[in-house]
Amino acid sequence: QVQLVESGGGLVQAGASLRLSCAASGRTFSSYAMGWFCQAPGKEREFVATISWTGGSTYYADSVKGRFTISRDNAKNTVYLQMNSLKPEDTAVYYCAAETTGWGFPNARYDYWGQGTQVTVSS
Repeated sequence: QVQLVESGGGLVQAGASLRLSCAASGRTFSSYAMGWFCQAPGKEREFVATISWTGGSTYYADSVKGRFTISRDNAKNTVYLQMNSLKPEDTAVYYCAAETTGWGFPNARYDYWGQGTQVTVSS
């Protein structure tokens, strides 16, 4: 079992930056792949970025490549999403999730989810 708590969301203007954090409980965090997903109003939840258990492999949605960076600190049981050059279309609730195989493929089954943090980007 792992519990995930996201933080760092907020209201910003287009072009600004935010860093989301996801703190995980449990001793098995370092063996899990982690991911960030988002859900905008009226839309399905979608993949943003994932990272393998070592941090050696990362995957990004095309819409965020070059703007967002996922990273992790296994000593702190925390995964981050650095979001730069934010656009109004990035507005969504962002969720952190954990995947037990450790590989971090975007289409894998993510078993544990946080409650989400709202990101709102104004134009």
